[in-house]
Amino acid sequence: MQAKVVVIGSLNMDLVTRAERLPRAGETLAGESFITVPGGKGANQAVAAARLGAQVSMVGCVGDDAYGEQLRAALLVEQIDCDAVTAVPGISSGVALIVVDASSQNAIVIVAGGNGRLTPEVVARFDSKLAEADVIICQLEVPMDTVEHALQRARELGKIVILNPAPASGPLPASWFSMLDYLIPNESEAAALTGITVDSLASAEAAASQLLKAGAAKVIITLGALGSLFADGQRITHFPAPKVQPVDTTAAGDTFVGGFAAALAQGKSEAEAIAFGQIAAALSVTRAGAQPSIPRLSDVQGFRPS
Repeated sequence: MQAKVVVIGSLNMDLVTRAERLPRAGETLAGESFITVPGGKGANQAVAAARLGAQVSMVGCVGDDAYGEQLRAALLVEQIDCDAVTAVPGISSGVALIVVDASSQNAIVIVAGGNGRLTPEVVARFDSKLAEADVIICQLEVPMDTVEHALQRARELGKIVILNPAPASGPLPASWFSMLDYLIPNESEAAALTGITVDSLASAEAAASQLLKAGAAKVIITLGALGSLFADGQRITHFPAPKVQPVDTTAAGDTFVGGFAAALAQGKSEAEAIAFGQIAAALSVTRAGAQPSIPRLSDVQGFRPS
């Protein structure tokens, strides 16, 4: 049977405009282009897991607006179960307003919208989805008490539990660590969790060691072009990244998390799952956009390093 992954998290519509430069306070600029792109870390990870071989259910909230309908439709195209994607009356869907300048610097305003209405009670209504899962993934773009409920329930059900602590602004609650199988931050998130600047393999090892001391069972720190670092208290292993020509790094971390979860749910070893996730993430950075850049299983299977 196809492995089952449940993603509990955010769905956003990214509203992206490009301009020669970012506007100053009170200034109106003429933009060069505008696109809407389905996103949100939860939805991105759900799409990645689905394209990379898992049967996926999404648990989240959108508004009762056109964006909410489009966000659901984008997941349904990937054959993701959206029974637990709830439309909340009288509220907007989550949006990210993004202005990108000619040097690819950006300014972003995020409105939580429906994501802020994903309460523990909403998740509890879909407990059967969690019970059917092999792997459950959470992030931090929904209320913290909802994440805590999801982690606790996933642990009670004996599922493989993954937390991608993004966005991270400080240490995690101490009680969370014992509920996790895998904690997967990137460099900046690891720095926020530990206070250690992560800019090398040595500093990544120090951050991973601190997270293990805090109670994490296993830590994977994603390091962009450097690959990733795995630590479980017994060993620390560096996995170099496949060499590719990058175009856009958007959603690379989400692709890794989704790919790692899909491979793990299918019975792959940790090392195999990490390598699989890294190939998927490497392929994603060779393409523009968030969800449009996420590769499919056949792409990963056909990858040959340059």
